Amino acid sequence: MISMAFSDHCHLLIEFKPDVQLSKLIANLKIVSSRLIRKEYPELSNKYFYGKPHFWTGAYFVASCGGVTVEQLKAYVEKQKSPDK
Repeated sequence: MISMAFSDHCHLLIEFKPDVQLSKLIANLKIVSSRLIRKEYPELSNKYFYGKPHFWTGAYFVASCGGVTVEQLKAYVEKQKSPDK
């Protein structure tokens, strides 16, 4: 897995078995990461999430990437930080 974090979102490049339901994979990633973040930074829960059990929104975006290399994908994501003007 390759990940890149931005100030308000993150990009993940994940390889997984085709028999895994994508919605369950995303849900598990959110559940586990939320628990780990809350455990390491408990002050964030009260400060930013009002003590509610929600860390991530229910939304996500998924795109397939057949036909390009991992290096091409990384270059594309890195360019998102500072688009040409």
